[in-house]
Amino acid sequence: MIFLVMQIQNIKVYSSSFKNSEPIPSKYTCEGENVSVHVKWEEFPKETKSFVLIMSDPDAPIGTFYHWILYDIPASINEIKEGESVGLKGKNDFGRLGYGGPCPPRGHGKHRYYVTIYALNVDKIGLKEGASAKEVLKAIEGKIIAKGEIFGTYERK
Repeated sequence: MIFLVMQIQNIKVYSSSFKNSEPIPSKYTCEGENVSVHVKWEEFPKETKSFVLIMSDPDAPIGTFYHWILYDIPASINEIKEGESVGLKGKNDFGRLGYGGPCPPRGHGKHRYYVTIYALNVDKIGLKEGASAKEVLKAIEGKIIAKGEIFGTYERK
């Protein structure tokens, strides 16, 4: 039996809204303007046909909470400016399309918010706008050729 292991390359991801592993300013949270963060990515494979962005909080008391889902982002785009959106919007766990900023329960401590970029070998993942993060993650299985992430933190006292 032969197993083929696909090597997934690393994508460099960064933001002018916050530095990796540091606090996310309240402007981008439910306590501020709730405006989406800036995200830029580089060093992805030239074979990339599209991207997916998912922002998640693995520290939520109910399990991973998804704050921002974008998919079918054209390969020609490698930056999302603050307050903007590209591609199709997924439905976040607040039940809305697009971005929902960090909003951990008060007194629950510091939460981590991961912004993950997936480079795919397909133009479209076959979902209509409004898909959940779980639907998107299932749809991209076997299509990921590179991945990168950054995270910021936020706490409500």
